[in-house]
Amino acid sequence: MQRNFLIIAGIFLLMEIYIYQAIRTLTDNFWIRLGYVIVYLGVYGLFAYEVLNFQRSDRDSHRPHLISILFLVFILPKIFVVLFLLIDDIFRTGNYLVGFTRSTENFFPERRKFLSLVGLGLGGVLSALFIDGITFGKYRHKVRKVKVKIANLPKSFKGYKIIQISDVHSGSFDDPNKLAHAIDLINEQKPDLVLFTGDMVNNVSDEFKPFIPLFSKITAKDGKLSVLGNHDYGDYVTWKSLDEKKQNLDTLIGYQKQAGFDMLRNENRVIEKDGEKLYILGVENWGLKPFPQFGQIDKALENVPQNAAKILMSHDPTHFDYVVKKHPANISLTLSGHTHGMQFGLDLKNIKWSPVQYKYPKWADLYESEGKLLYVNRGFGVLGYPGRVGVLPEITLLELS
Repeated sequence: MQRNFLIIAGIFLLMEIYIYQAIRTLTDNFWIRLGYVIVYLGVYGLFAYEVLNFQRSDRDSHRPHLISILFLVFILPKIFVVLFLLIDDIFRTGNYLVGFTRSTENFFPERRKFLSLVGLGLGGVLSALFIDGITFGKYRHKVRKVKVKIANLPKSFKGYKIIQISDVHSGSFDDPNKLAHAIDLINEQKPDLVLFTGDMVNNVSDEFKPFIPLFSKITAKDGKLSVLGNHDYGDYVTWKSLDEKKQNLDTLIGYQKQAGFDMLRNENRVIEKDGEKLYILGVENWGLKPFPQFGQIDKALENVPQNAAKILMSHDPTHFDYVVKKHPANISLTLSGHTHGMQFGLDLKNIKWSPVQYKYPKWADLYESEGKLLYVNRGFGVLGYPGRVGVLPEITLLELS
């Protein structure tokens, strides 16, 4: 690890030397140059300290959040500066090779100043977006309304309203009151049923404890159901024993029960209305390795009629492609989360892009494959980077038809 750190530090040093040339191009003021050097020596020093002292036994979300903030706000945007300086150097090299005249070279300083200014400006805009995402973006919860057709849906469930939330990651928030507006948004939809599709915490059960009163306020006519996500098992911290780890999971399930959620662990629940039935299946996390593969559809289907209307809660959307859509039970709709839309990207009506799509092709919205439907929720909370840029936190309102 130390060797890799030294290599990365060397790359950052070369990048900073290169970028400092842009600062020199734009200003002759000694104090501005010195100020830049002092600020970034402090940033890199703090970044190195946090990275080198990160341990799995540390159950506080503060350290990974600070690491991501330093990287995304202060370091990543400099790629724009490097890119534009490279453009200028490519021009310089090309001009030199073809033997341009001395009079043409007089244009170089102005061009380099312009490109340095553009690069620094774009880097500044990206930094501002990341700062906005931390300060405001993670609280801009949006209700997305989706109509879905469920095979064999009884007539009494036509127009039935389900709220889906996912990936709360309560440990990423300091003040539950700042999420009160999101809970109000959920209740304003007057849902018949609320389904939570996993990752209530980042690492440990006690992260959710301060949020129990807030999530207890969520109301639905037919109750609130939940499943586990990969983070809920406590796999990303070090435990003294397997018993301590198991106790943490049991405590989390107990906390969710206090908040009014009925946890489904490879089980099903029946919703009855006017003598007709809708089956809600809930499986434990199933994802591609190294994520846990505890989900058991067959167990969740016990006592469920073959032709019944069924909705499955499964945290990781890869479960749909690898198992669910091929399963003979013909599960009409699967609800997942997990991706967060990477909390960064373009999420417009006709343009949707996020870096996460290169790992998870089904990363947000409604998908159909082999006659089965999958809806991937963008997530309620944040993880790692404690903000959102472009991809807003989501509350999904599903209307059945």
